[in-house]
Amino acid sequence: MRGLFRPAALWTATAVAAALLAVPSTPAFADTLLSQGKTATASSSENAGTPASAAVDGNAGTRWSSAATDAQWLQVDLGASTSVNKVVLNWEAAYASGYKVQLSTNGTTWTDLKTVTGGDGGIDTWDVTGTGRYVRMQGVTRATGYGYSLWEFQVFGPDGGSNPGEACGTTNAALNKTSSASSIQGAGLPASAAFDGDNGTRWASLAADPQWVQVDLGSAQTLCKIDLRWEAAYASAFKLQGSTNGTTWTDLKTVTGSTGGVQSHDVTGSARYVRMLGSARGTGYGYSLWEFAVYTTSDDPGPEIPGGGPLGPNVHVFDPSMSSATIQSQLDAVFTQQESAQFGTGRHAFLFKPGTYNVNAKVGFYTSIIGLGQNPDDVTLNGVTVDAGWFNGNATQNFWRSTENLSVQPPGGTNQWAVSQAAPFRRMHIKGALNLAPTGYGWASGGYIADSKIDGAVGPYSQQQWYTRDSSVGGWVNGVWNMVFSGVQGAPATNFLDQSYTTLENTPISREKPYLYVDGGGAYRVFVPALRTNARGVSWANGSTPGTSLPLGQFFVAKPGDSAATINAALGQGLHLLLTPGIYHLSQPINVTRANTVVLGLGLATIIPGGGSTAVKVADVDGVKLAGFLVDAGTQKSDVLIEVGPAGSSADHAANPTTLQDVFVRIGGAFAGNATTSVVVNSDDVIIDHTWLWRGDHGEGIGWNVNTAETGLIVNGDDVLATGLFVEHYRKYDVEWYGERGRTIFFQNEKAYDPPNQAAYMNGTSKGWAAYKVGPAVNTHEGWGLGSYVYFNVDPTIEVENGFEAPVKPGVKFHSLLTVSLGGNGRINHVINGVGGPAFGTATIPSKLVSYP
Repeated sequence: MRGLFRPAALWTATAVAAALLAVPSTPAFADTLLSQGKTATASSSENAGTPASAAVDGNAGTRWSSAATDAQWLQVDLGASTSVNKVVLNWEAAYASGYKVQLSTNGTTWTDLKTVTGGDGGIDTWDVTGTGRYVRMQGVTRATGYGYSLWEFQVFGPDGGSNPGEACGTTNAALNKTSSASSIQGAGLPASAAFDGDNGTRWASLAADPQWVQVDLGSAQTLCKIDLRWEAAYASAFKLQGSTNGTTWTDLKTVTGSTGGVQSHDVTGSARYVRMLGSARGTGYGYSLWEFAVYTTSDDPGPEIPGGGPLGPNVHVFDPSMSSATIQSQLDAVFTQQESAQFGTGRHAFLFKPGTYNVNAKVGFYTSIIGLGQNPDDVTLNGVTVDAGWFNGNATQNFWRSTENLSVQPPGGTNQWAVSQAAPFRRMHIKGALNLAPTGYGWASGGYIADSKIDGAVGPYSQQQWYTRDSSVGGWVNGVWNMVFSGVQGAPATNFLDQSYTTLENTPISREKPYLYVDGGGAYRVFVPALRTNARGVSWANGSTPGTSLPLGQFFVAKPGDSAATINAALGQGLHLLLTPGIYHLSQPINVTRANTVVLGLGLATIIPGGGSTAVKVADVDGVKLAGFLVDAGTQKSDVLIEVGPAGSSADHAANPTTLQDVFVRIGGAFAGNATTSVVVNSDDVIIDHTWLWRGDHGEGIGWNVNTAETGLIVNGDDVLATGLFVEHYRKYDVEWYGERGRTIFFQNEKAYDPPNQAAYMNGTSKGWAAYKVGPAVNTHEGWGLGSYVYFNVDPTIEVENGFEAPVKPGVKFHSLLTVSLGGNGRINHVINGVGGPAFGTATIPSKLVSYP
């Protein structure tokens, strides 16, 4: 227990006083302080001299401090439910490095307004959006050995008497906009890093005065606030300036005596270009900013974006009153268009309202067959069928299609679903058997079943690999190379030595994909299934799947042609996102910043990012659900296509993880797309449930130096689980895993087909690149049913030294590993870390390890 007096506290008070001179804590002019003098409570107080009330008394010389444990909180009762738009936390020396700002209407159920990781103390000013009576700081991680301590905890709301059109916006107008600087310290510290929304990247200048960094907002806008997050190399004196032409500048704010840190400056003026002009450095280095955010206002902010609405022309809705002939003709007409349109632009979703339909839905590319009941047995069809006649009986390219949430009563007793990657089969009830092979038993290359019940046996036949999760089957006929099951009733026992089976009794953590349905009144809703632990069997075995139902009115129903700005405004307004079938050309990322946001695509809705931007960015918040869409890399190379959590994310999401389900990435094939890395996961506790990350090996825009892509998946977050991980053809490592306690259940990989020769395919002195690399600092990692194959069709003499790389540590374990040389086109010398025999030769015989080490 600390005493009341500490020299550090006196030093901090002095520093805070200096900081208050340079860093105004007063929010924009239309804000009203709501919390001062209101009733405050806390989980604990260090002693009688540091009560909760001291943080809301308006006196920066008194403070609240807690007991020295992590899960501590401070809350204030505003007296009535009211709109909240800003929270300011003035930390004492004992600050939180990780915490949440939360809102509640009743003091019991809390909604996250802001999740903070990597906090550095000082004064934190956060723009938030919400309505409630209670606001609290929920501590997650302490930065010191003491508790948490706040000089002041201030909650603001918009002035009820002000013109709403004058309010300062909460959207960063500078995010990912074109930027420039007077100089940069090095290539890794560009101007753009200060405007990318990532607190782990920064701009830094040369060590000279003056220096500047500026952003082009794209059009003249009314400015109201500028936030700066300084790195250690800060400006002690600088100006914030605006310009309409980028040449003639007007001072918006002059700052002297600055001490760096996180700053928020109210400004007034109109400008297209905004810059920070540094005149005096606070250190011997240059100027360096983690982030530079600009906020704007308008006399006419525009109408509120409505939720709900029609689903668009490519969503076809059927009900039992329609004739079977009419429904069948519509299904067949679209199938004729989509059967062989592997890289076409058509996107379709067929929705069946509850009832029985005497039709067979043949499913082509970019087509989804969906039941609109709350449970699979609410909708029954004769068949949901995939064959491979378009490709002469070869099913290895039957990608990008789906079926979910209905039952099938096949007249002949067996339903055919001959697919390969990116063809999810979810929440299905097959009242008979299921055949996963094409007519004639031609090649097929792997797929995915989840939350489904197959009364009869499943016959993979020619399927090379397959993953089935949380389901029930009446039997499993055979396996070729790699058949993996987790939580599947009726699955064969593990036998990887003599056969191809790897079976886990349960799936450790799972959450089913959100799905569209109609309620009893005929209204569309989206059901969000609950998290399951140690799951086995279907989620609907004992009635409806547990979870939460959301009305469609809480979703922005997007259509092709909607801009990223509109989508982000809707998300910022608090809506979820439904992407109707089509192709979305977006000039900036979709930014998901609110906990529990659902982003759901229909009919393989496809996002193409422009200008080298990221397609989707997710903040380090709880419970985001990304599902059912395809990202097609643009022609200008993106660094990352999907980012889950910014660099340095560290918040604990174990109770409510983010999920990626049926989220696919394609680089090349439709055209020459480019991206360095397809998916980066920085947040902890993420579930990746069925993804195919594919650098194209056929189609348009294909070639070693054409559709360049280095890595498919990088995992930096801890406690990440992948169930059904398909990653193929990247030029270096397909998967790199640096987070602790990662787990993968089923991995399917083919290395890049097209290295021109061995010299072009070297990892230092090692031949080739492993498919799956676990970082050397990782202490705990585990995988089940992982396979990697080579087919070097440009130079068949190329070798890969190891299919897998991992540190040799007691906590790093693998079960059922295999490598394959397809027809002898290339060689993998070892399965993992120099262990396991080579895979080579035209017989295409796998090299296996039952366990490692």
